[in-house]
Amino acid sequence: MALHSAFSALTGIALIFSAGTAFSQNFPQRPVRIVTVEPGSGQDISARLIARDLSARLGQPVVIDNRGVTAIGIVARAANDGYTMLYYGPALWLGPLLRKSSDYDPVRDFAPVTLAVTSPNVLVVHPGVPVKSVKELIALAKAKPGELNYGSGSVGSNSHLAAELFKALAGVNIVRVSYKGAGPALNDVIAGQIQMIIPSASSAVSHVQSGKVRALGVTSAQPSAVFPGVPAVAASVPGYESSAMTGMFAPAGTPASVINRLNRDVVQSLATAEVKERLLGVGIEVVASSTRELTAAIKGEMVRMEKVIRGAGIRED
Repeated sequence: MALHSAFSALTGIALIFSAGTAFSQNFPQRPVRIVTVEPGSGQDISARLIARDLSARLGQPVVIDNRGVTAIGIVARAANDGYTMLYYGPALWLGPLLRKSSDYDPVRDFAPVTLAVTSPNVLVVHPGVPVKSVKELIALAKAKPGELNYGSGSVGSNSHLAAELFKALAGVNIVRVSYKGAGPALNDVIAGQIQMIIPSASSAVSHVQSGKVRALGVTSAQPSAVFPGVPAVAASVPGYESSAMTGMFAPAGTPASVINRLNRDVVQSLATAEVKERLLGVGIEVVASSTRELTAAIKGEMVRMEKVIRGAGIRED
């Protein structure tokens, strides 16, 4: 009887394994959906470039579904079969640090596919601000504590946290002026209403090129090809780094074989010369990492930014 039970158990395991293998070998058999942010952003642009090439590699349509802030919940609740993916940035893993409680865990509830791209922020000032470097800006801020203003989007946004990290590491008192988004804040820097902002490269690159704002430093650890000739902020503020990473994720529990297939094809899509060139033109650099590298990047960012968020007492409104 015991032998029969053991045989039955082994048979069941074999059938499950066989079914999982067959599923992964036949994936995909219908359209794949990538759920992401609102239309028009840098994330949306890169998602669409990936989708176009990925569709040919998978042999199925890859559809972009712009859902904004609801995208996270949609994918967290989706079937873990590889047909629904999330393409999202720092709000996914930093959002829970800004709230007393969160209805999802960025590591537990999602399976990493790849750290797809990164877009450095860029510290820019109005051309009328009498500084030409990050060191000169810090000196001015220290000479006039509380007199300089920086603009940012909503609480916990990329531009907000980038500026608070700068303040903490540079030891300066620069006053935040809150806007509904980084776009309106950048417009007020251009108009001379406020002195500075640290927006994403994708939103600032054209204004830097036209001379409407002056770029003092990029926020990647090293100088970026997005802004040739512009030094890294870290050259003047050791340890400073604040780039907007965007990753591809599937619901937790998605079979490893499907994740591996998606990683391979997404990475190959990102590696094409056309995709790299077009993304660089809008301030976005390709990373195309392994699944483990994405997990490590998220965990590292959460540890690093939690100190800044707690230190500045930042909480969502």
